[in-house]
Amino acid sequence: MAENNKSRKHREAAYKAWKTIRKRRMEEGARLTERLERFFSPRQIARVAHPEDIAPLVVDRGVSPYRYIIKPFSKVPPSIVCGRFWELRWAYGCIYDCAYCYLRGTCRGDMKPRYVRVEHVLKALDQVFSDPLFNGGKPALFNSGELSDSLMKPDFMEKIADKFAEQDRHKLLLLTKCGPAAVGFLLRRFRRNVVCAWSVNAVKVARLWERAPSPEERIEAARLVREAGYPVWIRIDPIFPIEDWEIHYEHLLYKLLSRLTPTRIILGTPRGLRKTLLYAKKAGVDMSWADFFKDGERTEWGLKLPFEIRRRIYLFIAEKLRELGYDIGKVTICKETVEMWRSLGWKYVPGACQCYGDHVVGLYT
Repeated sequence: MAENNKSRKHREAAYKAWKTIRKRRMEEGARLTERLERFFSPRQIARVAHPEDIAPLVVDRGVSPYRYIIKPFSKVPPSIVCGRFWELRWAYGCIYDCAYCYLRGTCRGDMKPRYVRVEHVLKALDQVFSDPLFNGGKPALFNSGELSDSLMKPDFMEKIADKFAEQDRHKLLLLTKCGPAAVGFLLRRFRRNVVCAWSVNAVKVARLWERAPSPEERIEAARLVREAGYPVWIRIDPIFPIEDWEIHYEHLLYKLLSRLTPTRIILGTPRGLRKTLLYAKKAGVDMSWADFFKDGERTEWGLKLPFEIRRRIYLFIAEKLRELGYDIGKVTICKETVEMWRSLGWKYVPGACQCYGDHVVGLYT
């Protein structure tokens, strides 16, 4: 009996020691996780500047710090057809680190994700939702994918999407390159004020310069949320004129439209921003994507492909979409010159962001 008591005490002591060690490891793991995620304060996220900023960044000390999380993007020069839209600055950086990404310049080469604590983001949303003067009293679209991939932390974004479900005026835009694994929370519960958008490219381009789930996986994720009832936008940007590009992008369009009918398609071609090129080179990524700027056009929004090549790309994609029965009225081009829009003969809303501006909020529900 004494021997049994002794063994029992040894087991209890060992179990207690194991619990203590496990607790310490969990606490250390939590501290490491927080360090890896590198949380930002609202004021820190306010100081993040896009590489193409054309005006000095001013952080108003008299404004509630929570309002720094929701900021207007309105720095576009008049020669570019674009305008103000609202950024939801919940995170900064990206898990995918694609070779051509403009965030390289924004992040000054450090693409590791950093987050604003979710309680700050939710409080910022409460403030603007209750402000009758926000956005001039008009409904707004909040782009959560301008400084990061919207679905790179789904448990975080789920809480933000739930907050949008508490009101019926403003919409949340989720812009992502994620695959089906990231959309579970959207499928479990439908949220009426959420718009989903996928950035998709030709398979060959994705293999060369992207580090995200394959285009097929992204299209499948888009199909799943479209079938769940969400508006789904597709962003084909940047379109590169690689060898046999017409074949590659025609194949992408067939694959896309055989799986779903997007509520909106946004087209774009590469933009060679100075800081993007600088930090991409410093990072040692494959810079062959920048070769396409040779003999290109210098604009107030960085280097672009030669004018006629861009025009040919847009006309080719538009014609293929028409052949496939897609409504061309739901197609737009991003951050293009006034001259390009006029050359194409496509209608645009002057002074507005053609992709995420106020005029598109109520059109795709």
